[in-house]
Amino acid sequence: MQTILGANGQIAVELARELRRGHCDGLRLVSRHPRKVNDDDTTVAADLLDAAQTAAAVEGSSVVYFTAGLPPDTALWERQFPTMLRNALDASRAAGARFAYFDNTYMYPQDSRLQTEATPFAPVGRKGRVRAAMASMVLEEMARGDMPVLIGRAPEFYGPGRTQSFTNALVIDRLKAGRTPRVPVRDDRLRTLIWTPDASRALAALGNAPDAYGQTWHLPCCDERPTYGQFADMACEVFGREPSHGVIGKWALIAAGLVSPRVREMWELLPRYEHDNLFDSGRFKRRFPDFRVTSYREGLASIRAGS
Repeated sequence: MQTILGANGQIAVELARELRRGHCDGLRLVSRHPRKVNDDDTTVAADLLDAAQTAAAVEGSSVVYFTAGLPPDTALWERQFPTMLRNALDASRAAGARFAYFDNTYMYPQDSRLQTEATPFAPVGRKGRVRAAMASMVLEEMARGDMPVLIGRAPEFYGPGRTQSFTNALVIDRLKAGRTPRVPVRDDRLRTLIWTPDASRALAALGNAPDAYGQTWHLPCCDERPTYGQFADMACEVFGREPSHGVIGKWALIAAGLVSPRVREMWELLPRYEHDNLFDSGRFKRRFPDFRVTSYREGLASIRAGS
């Protein structure tokens, strides 16, 4: 039995499909209000803030995947994320399970250096500090060696379904609505984006590879690195539109954040859009040479076909 904690998000949904497709016969989906992805999934309603509920949900699992998400609310992250992760780690250890942690890059420096698994943490802002503390918690568990643990880390998403990212909101969703895409801060900086189904497939591969544990892995991204403007123009072409995009300047975003809490939550990420974003996933590709990474055009075409 393999178990996904935080089972309603897009990463978890794609992970459930991939695990059932090729890695396990029994799958348990856990969240406050879980929904089946595959017909034979087992669903368990549990609050990950409750240690006893988390332990009961994990009992009998061979592998536990932590893919839980929260709305982009800094105070909520600070209050809830560390407790959820601690409960998940404790429950997985007690169950004798392996633990696969799905992570992001909020704790990395927001500059142009190449990001590898050895990049030191240098978080900018409160959400970045939360994610750094959570990753450190998992690394400490990994170092203790009481259970097999791995980290699968992804850069910014783009993808189908309910994928939540600035790229989806500002580029893809606007194109679906017949509007001109926009990019934040600058359009001439290189971007590394990950196709959400690729991230989920990669996490499933890692979780079922015994030699992957005890390590951090960058999940696989397309080797092509367009600028944000080039990506937006490519999306226009795929959606049958003339290439065109706008740029939302840094100071415009800061001003908008004064009246919009949602935009204000983006402030601490603005430095990353002033620089090239270079995320290296070569180590994963060397370990899994047959893993096929989706190109940007393929991903965008898939989104359009499913619109």
